[in-house]
Amino acid sequence: MPPAELREPRWQDTFPAVRDKTQQALNRRAREIARREWRRVVPVLRHTAGLAEVDAHLLLDYCICVARLDQCERELSVRGLLMEGERGWQKNGATTIASQYRAQLKVYIRELGLSPSARAGMTPPDGGDDEDDPFD
Repeated sequence: MPPAELREPRWQDTFPAVRDKTQQALNRRAREIARREWRRVVPVLRHTAGLAEVDAHLLLDYCICVARLDQCERELSVRGLLMEGERGWQKNGATTIASQYRAQLKVYIRELGLSPSARAGMTPPDGGDDEDDPFD
């Protein structure tokens, strides 16, 4: 069965144009990060994992997580890990959000075979019975 043709999502739908200039810049960057990640992983996954149309939503969410994690890391770089609040110094909330996105990315990386250890446990879409495989 040939790999599915997955169309890249309209990132404008996920990260829309808004009136606030600061948020608009954040959304524009998120669109670019998500677009780059999609274009980086989909060609590889077509070859290694035999993507199906049902995988499109998983890939969409994976790319959103990558973009949002980038957003959190930029927030931490600009504002710092600690912020002074009403009760003194507190952890920047972006640290918690970044941690949650990292945990979700870890799941997606395993599911999609995007790490060496995840790929080691995967069977290629053609069944992996290549008699010319030099490692057999």
